[in-house]
Amino acid sequence: MNVHFKDHIRVIEDWPQPGIRFKDITTLLGNGDVYREAIEQLRQLVKEKQIDVICGPEARGFVVGAPLAYALGVGFVPIRKAGKLPYETIEAKYDLEYGKDSLAVHKDAIRPGQKVLIADDLLATGGTIATCVDLVRQLGGDVIGAAFLIELSYLDGRKKMDGIDVFSLITY
Repeated sequence: MNVHFKDHIRVIEDWPQPGIRFKDITTLLGNGDVYREAIEQLRQLVKEKQIDVICGPEARGFVVGAPLAYALGVGFVPIRKAGKLPYETIEAKYDLEYGKDSLAVHKDAIRPGQKVLIADDLLATGGTIATCVDLVRQLGGDVIGAAFLIELSYLDGRKKMDGIDVFSLITY
């Protein structure tokens, strides 16, 4: 299937604030064939990595990371906003483009030495993903890559991924 994924991304001007061109993936997710192909192409990009588990940040990282984990036959670990997980967690604070937030993961979600791929919908400035990397490393995991549907290359998020292979389907 030859899919031009950008044709399935809706760009919304001035949302959530003036000057932002928001990349809305709900139009891609709503098309089963295109969604399946996007996950398959991400799988092809990362399949040579020796991945033990995939982590994805709430919430759009779940819709990329979980099906990618399923396609690769590995586990999925949700990284959630602080206070949302029921068991013992570790947390890390980070800066958003529009403020501050905190992410958490269960203390027993990653075993020391596990090879972890982080998956999300979008790489922008890299703050969220750098925080995910920090959490995984605190638990002793080895982050071997990060996979995204979209990369906003003009925001230089890759710079925060020093030493981590970055895989993106769509680049703006």
